[in-house]
Formats: sequence, structure tokens, C-alpha cells
Amino acid sequence: MRRHTLGERAGGAVLALAVGIALAFLAIPLVALFTEVPLGQVPSLLRDPAVRDAIAVTARTNAIANVLIIAFGTPTAWVLASRRFPGRSLVVTLTELPLVLPPAVAGIALLAAFGAGGLLGSDLADAGIVLPFTEWAVVLAVVFVASPFYLRQAIAAFESVDPGLIDTARTLGAGPARRFARVVLPLAAGGLVAGWVLAFARGVGEFGATIVFAGNVRGETQTMTLAIYEQLETNFDVALALGILMVVLSAAVLLAYKMIVSWRRSTSSSTSRFATSPSTSV
Repeated sequence: MRRHTLGERAGGAVLALAVGIALAFLAIPLVALFTEVPLGQVPSLLRDPAVRDAIAVTARTNAIANVLIIAFGTPTAWVLASRRFPGRSLVVTLTELPLVLPPAVAGIALLAAFGAGGLLGSDLADAGIVLPFTEWAVVLAVVFVASPFYLRQAIAAFESVDPGLIDTARTLGAGPARRFARVVLPLAAGGLVAGWVLAFARGVGEFGATIVFAGNVRGETQTMTLAIYEQLETNFDVALALGILMVVLSAAVLLAYKMIVSWRRSTSSSTSRFATSPSTSV
């Protein structure tokens, strides 16, 4: 049996210490969140009217935002994945830019675009449309910061589809819409769902762009994260209960994402079987 040298034992001890510090740093705040308020009181705290209003606003705005992200993001991702044109890299970079923008900058940018006196604000006001500090402002803020998560995954999912399968469908007489619906979409579905899960998680946790562009009005624009911010000064236990709810929601989303990724890997081999199956019809 090989004996470890003093240097190897020292290196192992340093690695173990680094891992222990990293895990403790990540775990201690979560443990504190669940221990600072009795878990038995969490259901009653979540029945606070301010919490219910925040949950309702979050649910409404994120539902609309996610529909918009999928409705416009899916064809956009398909075009970017299947077409090569001058400036494509610039367009892809533009779709990814909100990923690295500070949330407050995203909010200011939305205000500069759609606010009163903004780039499009006057035209929208003339048409009777006022977006800032309304529930629609929350929707736009969520779409702006969360859509890149869906687009990135969707582009990668579409690019992973075997072009030979699409060509085969074309030779069998399937039109563009039928090829997309019967071949491309089913094969890319796992990646699209994974992207949507990430976009949903980012949208629910949105804070900076929302408070700048939509404000923090209870029952109108106050989402769960904004409610936590407000409850810090009025009722700390309610803020903790909301935090616990969001941790549980985030953990569920993360678990769902990992299950989807695992499912995609386990079914990746089915693509080749699909390609060679003589009974496959388009």
C-alpha cells in the first residue's frame, strides 16, 4: 500500500479545508433562514394579506411573461439556430446581453425606452398606453431579464437536431411547418423545457429591473422579492417566511431542471434510432 508523503497529506488537508469553508458559507445562510422563524408559523405568516397580494402579482406577471418568452423566443431561436447570415453573431450577442447587465441598468434602459419622455414613451402615451409603474412594466422587466435564459437553451437545442432528419422529412414531402412541428420541435423539446425552467426561475426572482421600471406598489407591482424587501422593515418574520417559500420554489425548479437534463441525456440515443427506423413517418 502506497504511503502518502507529507506534502500530499498537507495538500489534501488544504483541499478539505477549502471545500468545508465553501460548503459552510453556502449552507449557513439557508440553515439560518429555516431556523430563525418557527416552521410551524410559516403557513400563518404566508396568509398575511401583503404576502398573498405579492404572490398573486408574481403569478400573474410571470405567467404572462413566460407565455411571451415562449411565443416570441421559440421562432427567434429557431431562426438563429438554422440560418447563417451577416451579423448573426452580433444578433446572438444582443439576445445574451441582458444576462450580464446589472438589473438596475436593465430597469433604467426600460425606463429610457418606454418611460414618459423616453425613446418610445411619447408615441405610446399618444396611443393611450402607459407602461412604467404598472403591472405590464413588471411583465416587460421579467421578459427582458429572463428571455435570454430561454433563448440560449433553445438555440442550442435547435442546433443539436440532426439536419439529416429534416432533409429526410423534406424528401418525404413535409412542408416547413410540418417539418418543424413533427421533427424539429419534438427533438428539441427537452432543451426548450430546460430553457423555460431557467427563465421561469430568473423571472420569479427578478428584483432590480422591476423596482426601477415598475416601482413597488402593493397589489399592483409588488412581487414576492419586492415584498421581502419591504417586509424587512415592517415584519421580519413575514420576510423570512417569504424567503423560505422562495427557497423551496427555487429548489423545486433546480431539481426539475436537473431531471430534465438527465432525461435528455438518457434519451439522446433515441435520436439515432429515430433516424434509422424504417417505420418512422413524418
